[in-house]
Amino acid sequence: MCGHSATPGTEAVRPETTTSFAQSELRAYVPSATICVAAFDLVTSALPLSIVHHCLRVYLFAKWLAEKEAKEWVDSELLFVACICHDLGASHRYNGSQRFEVEGADAAAQLLRGYGRPESEAHEVWTAIALHTSPGIAERIAPLARLVRMGVLFDFRPATREALGAVAYAKTVEATLPRLEIEQVLGDAVVQQAVQNPQKAPAASWPNNLFKSYLENPEWKGINRVF
Repeated sequence: MCGHSATPGTEAVRPETTTSFAQSELRAYVPSATICVAAFDLVTSALPLSIVHHCLRVYLFAKWLAEKEAKEWVDSELLFVACICHDLGASHRYNGSQRFEVEGADAAAQLLRGYGRPESEAHEVWTAIALHTSPGIAERIAPLARLVRMGVLFDFRPATREALGAVAYAKTVEATLPRLEIEQVLGDAVVQQAVQNPQKAPAASWPNNLFKSYLENPEWKGINRVF
C-alpha cells in the first residue's frame, strides 16, 4: 500500500453523509440503548459510508475480543460509543484546531454528557478515542481504550487477526461491512485536515506521519505509504 491523492480528500473522501437507506441497513448492528442510537445517528450524519463501516467493524472486532477473553467487564454501551465515534474527528463537522483524535474524543464525551451520563464515563470514552492511534499507551491505560485500539488493529493489520485466531470472523464481518477503500478515505481525510492546518499533525503523531509522507510526494495517487 502506498501513496496519496494529488489533492487529498477530493477523490477519496466522499460527501459527508451516509444515505438514509444505508443508515437503515446498518441499524441492525446498533445496540438498542438510547445513547448508542444517538451515537450512531451522529456518526452517520457526519461521516462517509466507508468510515462508518470501519467504525462498525472496529466495534464488532472489539466486542469479539472482549467476549473471547472474558477477563474483565467492559460496559457494552460505552464500547459501542467509543468504537463508533473513534474517527468522528476526521469529519468536516468536527474539524477543529486539535488533532482529529482529540476532536473526536471531545465530541463523543459531549454527547455522553448531553444524555446525562456521568463524567467518569465521558472521560473513559474520551481516553479511548483520544489514544486510539497511540501504540503502547492505549493498550495499557484502561480496558476500554485497549479494546478500541485492538479493534482498530484488527481492521488494519492481518497479522493481528492471525495472531488472535480471528481471520475467519473478519472475513464474515467484511462480507457484510465491506472496506470501501477505507485506507484511502481515512488517510486522505486526515491529510486534508493537516494541509489546511499543520498544527493538527503534531510531531511524532500518526497524523504527522501521514502528513510528512504526503509532503514528500504530493502528486502521488493511492493509499498513504505509512498507513
